Amino acid sequence: MQVRGLTAWTVPLVLALALTACGDADTAGRADPDGTVRIEIAEPQHLVPTHTVETSGSQVLSALFSPLVDYDAQNRPYEVAAESVTSADNRVWTVRLKDGYTFHNGEPVTADNYLDAWNYGAYGPNEQNSSYFFEKILGYAQLQGERPKARTLRGLARVDDLTFTVTLGEPYADFRSMLGYTAFYPLPKAAFTAPGVLDPGYEQAPIGQGPFRMKGSWQHDASITVERYDAFPGRQPRVAGVDFRIYQQPSAAYADVLSDNLDVIKNIPTERLGSAGDDLGDRFKRSPASSLEVLAFPTFEAEFADPRVRRAISMAIDRNGISESVFKGSEPPARSFVSPVVAGYRADTIGEAGRYDPAAARKLYEEAGGPARIELSYNTDGGHAAWIGATCAQLTANLGVECVASAVPRFADLLTAVDRREHVGLFRMGWVMDHPSMENYLGPLYGSTGSANYYGYANPEFDRLLAEGTRATTGEAAIRRYQQAEDLLARDLPVIPLRHGQNVFGHSTKVRNVEMDLFDRVDLLTIEALRAG
Repeated sequence: MQVRGLTAWTVPLVLALALTACGDADTAGRADPDGTVRIEIAEPQHLVPTHTVETSGSQVLSALFSPLVDYDAQNRPYEVAAESVTSADNRVWTVRLKDGYTFHNGEPVTADNYLDAWNYGAYGPNEQNSSYFFEKILGYAQLQGERPKARTLRGLARVDDLTFTVTLGEPYADFRSMLGYTAFYPLPKAAFTAPGVLDPGYEQAPIGQGPFRMKGSWQHDASITVERYDAFPGRQPRVAGVDFRIYQQPSAAYADVLSDNLDVIKNIPTERLGSAGDDLGDRFKRSPASSLEVLAFPTFEAEFADPRVRRAISMAIDRNGISESVFKGSEPPARSFVSPVVAGYRADTIGEAGRYDPAAARKLYEEAGGPARIELSYNTDGGHAAWIGATCAQLTANLGVECVASAVPRFADLLTAVDRREHVGLFRMGWVMDHPSMENYLGPLYGSTGSANYYGYANPEFDRLLAEGTRATTGEAAIRRYQQAEDLLARDLPVIPLRHGQNVFGHSTKVRNVEMDLFDRVDLLTIEALRAG
């Protein structure tokens, strides 16, 4: 999530950051700057920046928008659409925009476009999935509830056409880093039918200020096509357009890559990991990623309310065995709630709950009165059937329960169901960091008001430690608090960490310089199409 954030796919985490995606400089053929590339995605849930919390939507929005900041190889933020982001006290931040940016409809990009978008995203009645990310800005609380006391954030102020200030409720040293996230994109005036009222049809053909613009509209469950925006003042892409092909079955996407009918598959299907090297040769790629795969509990349901039940289920799962048998070792087992790519990661925070012990698991499960039937819900547009099936078999054998795997066609549908608290049993979730910080693996997923807290987890002590971490004046002090908060998750287990991921992807013979970032996105500024022949 998201966004990067939530991910629909199983993505095989890197053990050593030295592993990098290789360019394809030696690939035969000449680059075709007028060519279009075809990239696989799942059906997005939304395409409004403040409402998009899954990786397929984020991939599309990365074409349409340019972020205020991006991240270098050391995960340090650097300015992109921003000229500068500065603060003397980590509480009052001044954002100066680069001149010359325009939206795809010709509107000049100004400070007002950021203020309008952020205020819309923060306003509680708009029910935006990423509203949580504005919580640190002064006045956020007044925008919440059935009858908010305000419509705009007190902490946002326009200085001039290209400058605005952001005042936070408390100092937060990582605020500049946060600004690379999808929720902080601007919106044009044309996106609103009235002040603060978004056009309901906007996301069918979003207008951004990035290197590509929409070509036509979102063809649901089929495709989203974008074309190069020649007036973009930043780094121009090397292709004329991108056709985002929407697949419900990763196996179909893989077959299309092999036959050159698709140019990039972002995640090799698990059942093809063993043969992908032979199938694709040097077009089979791996690179670092930030993803984490978990099984989540609806803690608000009585049968999963007891942490002992959750702990027993965790102990009944052979993480190492599934990693080897299903993922051929490409997805290392996870026993922590954060990724190894961020500072503060510890390899084994869940301790005993992460150790495979079928006898102890069954004893604890029976003592806690665990349910006789367990349902595992997953999305079929993400290639999860094999590992879900293996997990179900282990739970049946080790706990003596009936385990049923329930398939939902699309990840967007699964998110909607759990958001409405419909009964889905345990459900799989994947998380890709929004910005490089421990906090991003904790706050959105487990904070009481977290944007991706689909399991109903609420712990005031966790919220307090998280808040103390965000107020810390040094990175080291922040990490100490975040680790204490993670220790509470290890005790309560609202989710079971299963595997870390890495980007394991492939491409056709018609493209080169295919790279993926830590956020499960293809780099649209490096990829090149090749001329036929």
